Amino acid sequence: MTSHSQIRRGDQFRLGCEVLLQSPPSWFRSGRLGLLANQASVSRSLESVKELILGAGGNLSCIFSPQHGFYSDKQANMIESADSRDPDTGVPVVSLYSKTREPSLEALQRIDVLLIDLQDVGTRIYTYTTTIGLCLEAAARAGIKVVVLDRPNPINGTEIEGNVLEPAFRSFVGRYPVPMRHGLTTGEFARFVCSVANVDCDLDVVSMMGWRRGRRFDSLGVHWVYPSPNMPTCETALLYPGMVLLEGTNISEGRGTTMPFQLFGAPFLNRKRFLEELKKPGVDGVTFRPVTYQPAFDKYRGEPCFGFQIHITDIGRFKPYRMGLALLQALGLTHPERFRWLDPPYEYEQEKLPIDILIGSGTVRRRLEQGQDLDKIESDWEQGLREYREKREPGLLYSE
Repeated sequence: MTSHSQIRRGDQFRLGCEVLLQSPPSWFRSGRLGLLANQASVSRSLESVKELILGAGGNLSCIFSPQHGFYSDKQANMIESADSRDPDTGVPVVSLYSKTREPSLEALQRIDVLLIDLQDVGTRIYTYTTTIGLCLEAAARAGIKVVVLDRPNPINGTEIEGNVLEPAFRSFVGRYPVPMRHGLTTGEFARFVCSVANVDCDLDVVSMMGWRRGRRFDSLGVHWVYPSPNMPTCETALLYPGMVLLEGTNISEGRGTTMPFQLFGAPFLNRKRFLEELKKPGVDGVTFRPVTYQPAFDKYRGEPCFGFQIHITDIGRFKPYRMGLALLQALGLTHPERFRWLDPPYEYEQEKLPIDILIGSGTVRRRLEQGQDLDKIESDWEQGLREYREKREPGLLYSE
């Protein structure tokens, strides 16, 4: 594994794709290129990476698209996209969220180098890192070089939160042993997979310039382009590590509204009782404002949902995953007859409860059901987090 263009103090911020195209290596024009990307794969000036590659003389032979499709137009879980041809360039598009979730040997034989340029959101459950890992595994078997064009972790690369995924709960929403909030950039995640999962891939990461671990996306002076339909803002990405847990329940996580993962509720939710229970574990840095909303699709389509909009009031104290666990526990304790965990299938998992593969553990869910103290639950995964920090350290590319 190698890394190009290490960060230099004082340099203007530049994305990995911009660093590569500033001085393309020899293989860029001589080899057949594949590109794993979507419509959020753009430069700071919002130019599509696929167009930039072609404009710089690259032989773009194949595009691979992740969940939600190349244009991020497909909605939530299990809505697959078909293979197609890009209307702008005529390049064939191979879906990696359809009959297959990793590139086939036949598809990889069309290319010499696979470029990866995807905007992750810093949360284990977001499936783009799983897709990247599957591409690395397939490329290793096929002997194909992989080059990741790095992008920032939008919720920063310093804060880590949550339990590390247990092997028994490995799934498409969590394939590698990382916590819910992993604190890695896209390129660092790829390096972690190769190191910890023993993937013998010819991996190269083109690093960003001017990015530090503590920087969130909204401090970079660049535009946010939604990487999936329900990730419209940077604030959504910060709430996501906790709010995504509601996907495993019968509580609406705001899909079908203009504020997914910022709203939550249900037709039966007793807001007063819920807020009283939520005070007990302590959730800092946020305010829950009562709202009533009506989803246009997904859970409770067309029904009034009583719930809350989450407003982040102190980003430094806010722990999104702890908030998500606190919500689950309060919902179960205040609505024992109505609140429930959803049954499988969920993201190609046919047997395990969706909430368990979302959390990455069955134990945490049972402890929440028993009303155990959140501080105790958190303290019990600290050893796993310490081990994770040690394992990720060799692959880090940026300073704080």
